Amino acid sequence: MKIEEEIKQKNFKTEAQKSYVNLLYTANWLDYTSRQFFERFDVTPQQYNVLRILRGRHPEPATVNYVRERMIDKSCDASRIIERLRVKKLLERKANKTDRRSVDICISSKGQGLLFSIDNEIHKLETIFNRLNDSELEVLNTLLDKLRG
Repeated sequence: MKIEEEIKQKNFKTEAQKSYVNLLYTANWLDYTSRQFFERFDVTPQQYNVLRILRGRHPEPATVNYVRERMIDKSCDASRIIERLRVKKLLERKANKTDRRSVDICISSKGQGLLFSIDNEIHKLETIFNRLNDSELEVLNTLLDKLRG
């Protein structure tokens, strides 16, 4: 559906303004869709992102800063997310042996099991992109990279 129909606005002052509104609207729509998907697994998209980062590092531990640097949502409080995942027993925190001010974080076997379950279902979330062919997806990725440029 066109952005004009979605937000019930007929005209935009410029194509740049329309693009800005369209991107914000689409980002929020994707966020809402993702939240609904991950809700079934009792995690947020940000928590899922942290678990994926830790799985990619496994069996080596990571630090909070390591996780923070790699997170998709840079505005999130990584420490708080990590603590919530620890309470859910999806990761483990241990004192760093070489730097007592630092904490090592590792994904737990329960966290790995959860990611395995999500991996088996994630294609349902990714079907959003079936509306575009591979060529269109390449163009979209190129344009988004250029925009952030």
